[in-house]
Amino acid sequence: MEEFHILTINPGSTSTKIGVYINTNPVFVKTIRHSGEDLAGFEKITDQYAFRKDIIYRELKDAEVNLNNLKAVVGRGGVVKPIPSGVYEVNEALIHDLKDSPVGEHASNLGGLIAYDIARSLPNARAFIADPVVVDELCDYARVTGHPLLKKVSIFHALNQKAIAREHAKSIMRKYEDLNLIVVHLGGGISVGAHQKGRVIDVNNALDGDGPFSPERSGSLPVAELTRLCFSGKYTQKEVLKMITGGGGLMAHLGTNSAYEVEQKAAAGDEHFRLIFEAMAYHVSKQIGSMWPVLNGKVDGILITGGIANSKTFVNLIIQRVHRMAPVYVYPGEDEMRALAMNGLMILSGAAQPKIYE
Repeated sequence: MEEFHILTINPGSTSTKIGVYINTNPVFVKTIRHSGEDLAGFEKITDQYAFRKDIIYRELKDAEVNLNNLKAVVGRGGVVKPIPSGVYEVNEALIHDLKDSPVGEHASNLGGLIAYDIARSLPNARAFIADPVVVDELCDYARVTGHPLLKKVSIFHALNQKAIAREHAKSIMRKYEDLNLIVVHLGGGISVGAHQKGRVIDVNNALDGDGPFSPERSGSLPVAELTRLCFSGKYTQKEVLKMITGGGGLMAHLGTNSAYEVEQKAAAGDEHFRLIFEAMAYHVSKQIGSMWPVLNGKVDGILITGGIANSKTFVNLIIQRVHRMAPVYVYPGEDEMRALAMNGLMILSGAAQPKIYE
């Protein structure tokens, strides 16, 4: 295969990850940390655009990266309108929504903006985003909730779920589009997706309170109890939303968002930590089970990935409950930078065509 030089950009709330790849082989990868003082002067996330772009240029210069070799700059997809999975070439419509998101602010919105600015300054580079968290391929049944005023929204770890599913298909010499898979991402948030022939037809909203609880998310809660809490007068809307996202799950129960710390304390004999740790695995298993009928019981594999998948203890708690449903495959950790490069390579090599954001 021809060699393509690809730059990947993944902005997070307190860091910016960059990587230079030849096809999917890393040449230079760097995580740039941003202190609270660095970001304190910016009112909105998009105000950080020039600050982060300048740092990226400086790091690439210090690493003696020849930018003129780049054929693609792939940014982490932002919080834009719901869109089908795929690689999107950055255009004016996408730039508009990355700057002024119809959904909400997120640091990943900077990825596409910076990618576009770098690419247009180079002779032969194109700018893309790939599989943002708002990928929406839900079937009609999945959208219907118990009340018409409350519709299900698709927000999940699309980039990593899709990349792992494709990697798995390749490893067994099958096409992703020919498989039915349940993919489990275990991170600060936890998402469990039903992948039917290349489309995620159902998945829990891993951000706003749906599915299993996680290190930082509450997951699904008793609705009436939550309603009474909201109207108790004890908490503001901001405080309740923090309980659901950021301060829920392990953080609420145990005061830490480190699954590793929880596992260590449970192993040392702390019964409360053990209960919460095992309960989290129990609820993940339940969510996996709920996806089995979504795929009509025809499941080619259950894939477990994400940072917490490095815990053999946690993964085994899940496997012992779900292994009878389908073969289980574990892909510990997450490599979103390589996933971005993989998506860029698909376009440059002609294996896929970029989609148009409208």
